[in-house]
Amino acid sequence: MPIADETLMARVQHQDRDAFAVLVERHLDAIHAFNHRLTRNAEDAADLTQETFLRVWKSARSWRPGRVRFTTWLYRIARNQCIDFSRRRRAQPRRDNGEEVDVDSLESAAPGPETGPANAELRRALERGLSALPERQRTALLLCHRGMSNRDAAAVLEVSVEALESLLARARRTLRVELRAFR
Repeated sequence: MPIADETLMARVQHQDRDAFAVLVERHLDAIHAFNHRLTRNAEDAADLTQETFLRVWKSARSWRPGRVRFTTWLYRIARNQCIDFSRRRRAQPRRDNGEEVDVDSLESAAPGPETGPANAELRRALERGLSALPERQRTALLLCHRGMSNRDAAAVLEVSVEALESLLARARRTLRVELRAFR
């Protein structure tokens, strides 16, 4: 039976590198996918994922068991890393390197075959819709899509559950408009 994240994190608080390695291995892919969806850039997501886990190691003593679940704390760190990155990027002059959005990294937005022109167009429309959402709506949607409970997602965003549900409703309404052609 796997050791609970909270137990591992308690060991990390005492500088247990093996426990930290298990946490990284367990959550690396999910945090990278989350960061990629927020930044829409694989290289930036990889860097931010590394920074997220570095922050977990350095800030381990600030995590309070019983007060917040480890995954909630982890996703809050990842989100904050993405927000800080976005702010730094906006402060710098923009360069257009012609890089396209990697729509192939998106999970399927609808059931059915993974290939084909209709699914590719749906993926592009979904990416456009997600990109157009305000950061808080996009984050709320992504957290809940990854299986996080509304309560935990609200904690990551530091809002009430009711406020999270409002963010989700607005995000879904906006995406419905963007994806209307695919009904």
